[in-house]
Amino acid sequence: MSAPNAHPDANTPADAARPRNFIEQLIDADAASGRWGVWPKSEGPDRAGKPRVHTRFPPEPNGYLHVGHAKSICLNFGLARANAGKFNLRFDDTNPAKEEREYVESIKRDVAWLASAFNAGSFDSGPHAGGLFFASDYFDKMYDHAVDLVNKGKAYVCQLTADEVSARRGKPGVPATSPHRDRPPSESLKLLDEMRRGLHPDGSMTLRARIDLASNNFNLRDPVMYRILHQHHHNTADKWCIYPMYDWAHGIEDSLEGITHSICTLEFEDHRPLYDWFIKSINEGRSPPVWHSQQIEFAKLAPSYTILSKRNLLRLVQEKFVTGWDDPRMPTIAGMRRRGYTAESIRNFCDDIGVTKTDSLIDIGRLEASLREHLNRVTPRAMAVLDPIKVVVENWPEGKTDQLDFVINPEDPAAGTRKVPFTRELWIERDDFMEVPPKKFFRLFPGGEVRLRWAYFLKCERVVKDADGNITELRCTIDPDTRGGDAPPGPDGKPSRKVKGTIHWVSAAHAMPAEVRLFDRLFSAEEPGKRTGNFIDDLNHDSKRTVRAFVEPWLANAAATRGGALVSGTGPDGAPPTGGGFQFERLGYFCTDPDSAPDPRRLVFNRTVTLKDTWAREAAKA
Repeated sequence: MSAPNAHPDANTPADAARPRNFIEQLIDADAASGRWGVWPKSEGPDRAGKPRVHTRFPPEPNGYLHVGHAKSICLNFGLARANAGKFNLRFDDTNPAKEEREYVESIKRDVAWLASAFNAGSFDSGPHAGGLFFASDYFDKMYDHAVDLVNKGKAYVCQLTADEVSARRGKPGVPATSPHRDRPPSESLKLLDEMRRGLHPDGSMTLRARIDLASNNFNLRDPVMYRILHQHHHNTADKWCIYPMYDWAHGIEDSLEGITHSICTLEFEDHRPLYDWFIKSINEGRSPPVWHSQQIEFAKLAPSYTILSKRNLLRLVQEKFVTGWDDPRMPTIAGMRRRGYTAESIRNFCDDIGVTKTDSLIDIGRLEASLREHLNRVTPRAMAVLDPIKVVVENWPEGKTDQLDFVINPEDPAAGTRKVPFTRELWIERDDFMEVPPKKFFRLFPGGEVRLRWAYFLKCERVVKDADGNITELRCTIDPDTRGGDAPPGPDGKPSRKVKGTIHWVSAAHAMPAEVRLFDRLFSAEEPGKRTGNFIDDLNHDSKRTVRAFVEPWLANAAATRGGALVSGTGPDGAPPTGGGFQFERLGYFCTDPDSAPDPRRLVFNRTVTLKDTWAREAAKA
């Protein structure tokens, strides 16, 4: 069986020898015991008769999804796919004070892009699409269950303020008394109805479960089920002025959707007894009982050099440390997509780090390595010069253009070749030349010779400077017998001479100007905020640098269709695309930014990732 995060678009073969993680083992045991039954015939031939596996991803729409959510998406969707099951996207929209329609739409885009679980943007179609749901769609049913618990003596209306409740909860083993705990159900039902009808102000009353005030598990010490909140809701408008707490809503949502495995992160482990208590209490005296899902906890993703708190990410946006939620330096899925990350590289990373019960810091370099591995296989090569210095080829006729054949992607022979113009005047990188080079400098210097990528051997004859001594251009010559970048064979059949250095270049006459944004990690500390308590102190002030560059003309044309689609467009079926971008030879991987215009004179590229892990190299030096 393939890895749970494997995907039909992935090119890497599944590792059959990979040990099955503890959640997969639980699912195997459930299938063997028949715990959840099998899918009915109505599910079609691909699913009917197979053990039920139904997962969900339940984000709160109070911000954009980040890379930490990606692990949960990949895990839940991967488990459904690997077991011919279903995967739901459900919005936990129970707190209208912090939730917005903008966040709902961004989450839908991100899940569709990352999981590719849904056909043509429809969350009700696709081989593993369980559907799109909102907790707010279940508010009536939740309220009915709350009334049932009040009637059973398992819930009561409490008129203590939030501060009073906190003060009375005390320490483990100390009863958190409430003077309203033993009020008759009829009185609580009357007050609950008044709460619902908006007759009481915010914070004046809550509905609390009646469990165990002396429990060592604080979640069982008469937790709040409903609070009064006179807020407009993005989905239910002004129908409600009381809203359910997450712990009350969570299990009911899973129950109504028939979720088999309700997978959460470890901080909800202490909430599991409450999750189970609520469903068991609802089922007391009920026939038939409601569905009782199984909650399972796993360690969340905690990458180095990254913050994932939505509150802190919102601060970065509001205080303009970044340009928005989709800033390419942000760890949001929207930001990563804009920067040029591919869905496959994120899925492969999530599979690589595995699923455990132990929290640990994950080296962000592993995600970048996964990205490089995928981009190396799928991206076309192109040439761009980010810090140009002019080269004049003195033995090349003015006005003459030679069209050279360049390999588009050496990892994919089917990609073919492209034409690149060669002329008398070229641009090369400024740091590919040194007037007084150190030892083992294998690039260009006076009297030295290099190979121009796929073109000719180039020799520097002299340096031209302005009145202030600044180098303005290099006067060079080419060896016409080296067309294509190789020396002609000598008498023994071997190359007549060797050139150690190879540099990239762009024809000055054909080059297209471009703005290139060189993005790097947003934070300079492995654990932002650990040193001072304020993550802002660890911002990397060199995380964005913008340069004016020149790119080859083929790249300008290709970017309009390939790179732009990666970050801002849609595929032919209406779903966000999963591929794109380019490798700028010797420089890194780049993609076009939405700021690019259809006019090729307005090209904007984002650096996705460097060719090598420079952070690891600098850390080794330190």
